[in-house]
This record gives sequence, structure tokens and C-alpha cells, in this order.
Amino acid sequence: MNQLQALLNDSLIRTKHVENAAIIDIKERQVCASTYGFNVPPENVLNLIYTFYKNLLQVRRGGLCFKEEYYKCVRADEHSIYLQNIHGGLIVVKTKTFILVATYRVGMYPSACV
Repeated sequence: MNQLQALLNDSLIRTKHVENAAIIDIKERQVCASTYGFNVPPENVLNLIYTFYKNLLQVRRGGLCFKEEYYKCVRADEHSIYLQNIHGGLIVVKTKTFILVATYRVGMYPSACV
């Protein structure tokens, strides 16, 4: 396990704020760390990057499909997107270099990961 995976596990998973998480390197356009068993398909990686740079207004209006599930947008700004469906939700946070994507179930408190 690398340091980024350890950070995801210690700060997000063990605290039960989110169910799964991954860190995407924007420049490399790939996942550089994820929690055990959480796979983010390459098309979802590109879609999340594209969302922040070209498609944020569309996500605010129409939601986002991630791993073949539809999520309705609750809130979005230039650095974060909160989405949810009946099972839980998705939170996406962008820094200058990385994008953090995390899933959560109903009853979890994902805003702590921001």
C-alpha cells in the first residue's frame, strides 16, 4: 500500500465518512491511488476531469453518470460536486493537481472529506 492509499484509508474509510475513494492525477489522467477494491474506469476518470473544466453547468442541471449509476447534483462549484441517488451519493473534489472521488451510503457524512 502506498502513502496515498494509506491516507485514504486512515482519513476517510476508517472514520466512516465515505465508503470508497480514489485519487485521480489530472495531468496523467489516471487513478494514482484508491481504496481496496474500488476501481474507477478510465472513461469515468476522463468524464470527471472534463466535468470540472468544460461541463460543470451541465452536471448542475442534469446530474452525472458514474460507474453506470445516475447521480443527481445537489451542489456544485469550481472545486467540489455533491451528487446523490437513492443508495447514497458521490462527492468529487478538485485541487490544482488531483481529483478526489468518493462514494458514500445513506447515513454517512461525506462532507468531512472536503
